[in-house]
Amino acid sequence: MNIQKLQEEIKKLKEEKNAVILVHNYQRPEIQDVGDYVGDSLGLSREAASTDSNLIVFCGVSFMAETAKILSPGKKVLIPRPKQEIKCPMAGMVSVQGLKKLKQEYPQASVVSYVNTNADVKAESDVCCTSSNAVKVVENVDSDKIIFVPDKNLASYVSRFVNKEIIPWNGYCYVHDRINAQEISRAKQKHPDALLLVHPECRPSVVDRADKVLSTGGMVSISKNSGHNTFLIGTEEGIIYRLKKENPKKKFYAAGIPKICINMKKIQLEDVYKSLKNEKYEIKLSETVIKKAKKALDRMLEYA
Repeated sequence: MNIQKLQEEIKKLKEEKNAVILVHNYQRPEIQDVGDYVGDSLGLSREAASTDSNLIVFCGVSFMAETAKILSPGKKVLIPRPKQEIKCPMAGMVSVQGLKKLKQEYPQASVVSYVNTNADVKAESDVCCTSSNAVKVVENVDSDKIIFVPDKNLASYVSRFVNKEIIPWNGYCYVHDRINAQEISRAKQKHPDALLLVHPECRPSVVDRADKVLSTGGMVSISKNSGHNTFLIGTEEGIIYRLKKENPKKKFYAAGIPKICINMKKIQLEDVYKSLKNEKYEIKLSETVIKKAKKALDRMLEYA
């Protein structure tokens, strides 16, 4: 089937099964176009929790679908490809065993885990955070020492705003870490009037050059509400499709060579169709992991 036919069939199946399709900002354009909600990982998971539907297809990397399951344990959460094929490399950089060892080294520290972690790591954490609320969460944690996993770049960004000892895990997003200061400078020279928006997962040298440091949700919001008409976007290139679609009179450019998350792009439109039709591949987590991880997520909402 061609793209249009597949999209029509997906929409029919959604109605027949009373299903909801959640799509991350970095997904392919043709998949964004069939989403009931397009957004960042936590925002989508909250949509999953609030929807009346008991069948959710989550188009994103596996930790995102896990988060949806944690917040909606009674619902059937599917991902369009096998879990092991679409894992987030950064989430995979931190293990429960390694985290437990670090907790033994710093027994007085609280563990703040970025939502970009697997469910078992969330379950070993005191509280979770997003890229948009990380500073506020760390500020409100009742500890002067913070073990921050897994992203060292986000940890570095947070450390700029808090008077606490941040103990970073040596992980990173390979997509954002490839954005460098030199290409940022060249992009600014090419588009001197553009507002430079970068994600806090970027290197400190890139963050230093940004006009605004924002989550993907923040980029969507400022693009809509700002008086600027031209933007340089320092994150995975998939979001640019959404920004152009929602702001047709404005211009958006990658801040350098467009960066691609390979695992995000592994999901094809046909995968979404087959997943919905055959109700595969289902996310399954133990009750213990769900219960402990949910505490960390709930605490985040309290702190931020």
